[in-house]
Amino acid sequence: MGRLSRFDEALRIVDESFEFIERTGQQYYAAELHRLKGELMLAQNDSNASQADQSFRDAIEIARKQHAKSWELRATTSLARLMAKQGKRDNARSMLAEIYNWFSEGFDTADLKDANALMEELRG
Repeated sequence: MGRLSRFDEALRIVDESFEFIERTGQQYYAAELHRLKGELMLAQNDSNASQADQSFRDAIEIARKQHAKSWELRATTSLARLMAKQGKRDNARSMLAEIYNWFSEGFDTADLKDANALMEELRG
């Protein structure tokens, strides 16, 4: 939906998903929903950066509590990308390297490739 510039509708669906999580207690996708909300907010308008930042940080916190390293990697990659745009490249790279270095396999997956490419970009 975000690719079609239907951000309001996409954000409404994400909010409905949060309501479902609260109603049912099924938290498995909570971190990813927070990350998606942040991505949608950024795509909608760059002025939403602080709200997106908070969504990414919420996603990271939830993923850590769930010991969901893949969700944590995705959220940290999103936050690092935002931080890089804000001129915080060193902090972004170090934060991303910390979670990336936790992994010992699966380096051919899209998420790890994406994180590695961003780290390389941040080194330059």
